[in-house]
Amino acid sequence: MEETLRGTTLLTLATNVPGPVAAARLRDLGARVIKVEPPGGDPLGLFCSSWYEELVRREEVLQLDLKRREDRESLEGLLAGADLLLTSSRPAALRRLGLGWEALHARHPRLSHVAITGHPPPEEDRPGHDLTYQAALGLLDPPHLPRTLLADLAGAERAVSAALALLLERERGGEGAFSTVPLQEAAASCAAPLRYGLTAPGGLLGGAFAGYGLYRAQDGWVALAALEPHFQSRLAGELGLEELSHEALQEIFSRRSAREWERWAEERDLPLSRVRDAPGLIGTVSRRAASGPEPSGDRTR
Repeated sequence: MEETLRGTTLLTLATNVPGPVAAARLRDLGARVIKVEPPGGDPLGLFCSSWYEELVRREEVLQLDLKRREDRESLEGLLAGADLLLTSSRPAALRRLGLGWEALHARHPRLSHVAITGHPPPEEDRPGHDLTYQAALGLLDPPHLPRTLLADLAGAERAVSAALALLLERERGGEGAFSTVPLQEAAASCAAPLRYGLTAPGGLLGGAFAGYGLYRAQDGWVALAALEPHFQSRLAGELGLEELSHEALQEIFSRRSAREWERWAEERDLPLSRVRDAPGLIGTVSRRAASGPEPSGDRTR
């Protein structure tokens, strides 16, 4: 798999999270990645330098000011040698830089372009970020902030799929093509289990089924996911239960520590894990990042 895209050059202007994650995945598939950042660098490098360094390893990182004619000319040279362009700016900002699809395709007909946006047409220039997409879809539990960037990471995977499809299409047709990846749509796809009631409160995976849930142990919590009949049967037999119920399972799990139950489940090939605390933070957050980002202008999705 690491050699799948060998000989392919990706030029990415995408900053923050979805673009760098997608670019790193394409790099791992063998593509050469040239990352062009604004003069201040990628905001991700400021907010989370350790993750940023991991994502850009083995990539060529340049800084260009695309408001300057000389740097735009340098970008044109890079575009001429690239197979794929990845962006995460709003379409209006790209058009102002001469990077709208029609103008870009006229100058570089073999270049394909994956444009990560916030919202689908006709709202593709509407600003947004992971938090607002999750909020609009009912995926938040205020006042708690989400523990992961669901829309950004799902959007990154969609961008990789779109990139592979465009490269395949070019091999068949000879010309580059264009694809938009709205992060709001990626988040909506991830929200489908909630929308259809599967994970809603009282849904099968939202608390109704005793074999799928969280239970308090002596010193923490365990997560049980005995969905398949053979797991349910084995669990009930090992615990001496005729049937699974929330009350019976809670009483039993409270007798031991979460670590003991996890070891017990591993020995019996049962899907149970202790609930761990959030992993220790890797790297540091600068004072500037902690005080909030500076206005990002055209780079805001």
